[in-house]
Amino acid sequence: MRHNKNRHKLSRDSAHRKALLRNLCKEVIEHERIKTTEAKAKALKPEIEQLITLSKGGDLHARRQVLQKLGQDKFSAYKLIEDIAPRYMERPGGYTRILKLGPRKSDATEMVLIELV
Repeated sequence: MRHNKNRHKLSRDSAHRKALLRNLCKEVIEHERIKTTEAKAKALKPEIEQLITLSKGGDLHARRQVLQKLGQDKFSAYKLIEDIAPRYMERPGGYTRILKLGPRKSDATEMVLIELV
């Protein structure tokens, strides 16, 4: 049965969606705050939180899993494991925050700011 298996599809095929979420994860890790649409932010939140939880382990297997999820981007993986993850060692979850900014002028899409807490 596939009850409650709905994921955010974002009107993209699976490869495009995976690439989009990977790039958004890299941007959040690099800048620690990005401006995007509400739908993309809601799809991104579980992905980035899972990455942070995984990197809190810090062992070799976790490092390799983080590298795989980030598309072998060593800079992002290093920053996530060495700088970001130690901040959240005491925190059991909820590493990101979504702040609404209002509609975009061109097409009235709801814009948000997703940032690390």
